[in-house]
Amino acid sequence: MKITQTLMAFGLAFTLGQGVAQAQSPSELNDLEIAHVAYTADNIDIRYAHLALAISNSPAVREFARTMIRDHEAVNTQALALLAKLKAQPQDNFLSKTLVKNSQKLIDEMSQLRGAKFDKRYAENELAYHKAVNDLVGNAFIPNIENADVKKLFKAGFEIFKAHQAQAGKMVKAVM
Repeated sequence: MKITQTLMAFGLAFTLGQGVAQAQSPSELNDLEIAHVAYTADNIDIRYAHLALAISNSPAVREFARTMIRDHEAVNTQALALLAKLKAQPQDNFLSKTLVKNSQKLIDEMSQLRGAKFDKRYAENELAYHKAVNDLVGNAFIPNIENADVKKLFKAGFEIFKAHQAQAGKMVKAVM
C-alpha cells in the first residue's frame, strides 16, 4: 500500500504545520518525529483499550484490550528508556497532531455505543488501525530511521504489532 493510501486508511488529512522545516509526508519525518508518532499511536490505542474495558462485556474484546494496554505500555516504556539513553526528546509533528485530533472524534463516537454495537465498532477499528499503523511503520518509518538503536526498537515493536493485527482479525470474527 502506498503511503498516501495508508494516510487515507488512518483518516488523516495532509495538513501542514506552522514550521517551515516540518516534514510534509511520513517518509520525510526524522527519527525523533517518527518516535513521537509511534508513542502517540501507542497511547491512542491504550485509550481505546481503556474505553473497551469500561464499556464492553465481551470476553474477546476485554482480552484484546488488556493485551493492547500491556503491550503498548511495554513498548512505550522501552522507547522512553531509549530516548533517555540518547538524551533526546520526541518531536511533535503534523502526523502525531492529526492522530490525536482524529482519535478524540472516534473516542467520542464509541463512548456513545453499547453492547454489540460497541464491540463491533471497537473490533473493526482495531483491525483497521493496526493495518494502517503496520503499513506506515513497515513501509515509511523503518526504512527511513537512521539511528540503529531506534530502528532495532521499531523492528521489535513491528513484530508485536503484526501479531496484534492478527489478534484483531480474530476479535472481529468473534464479535460478528
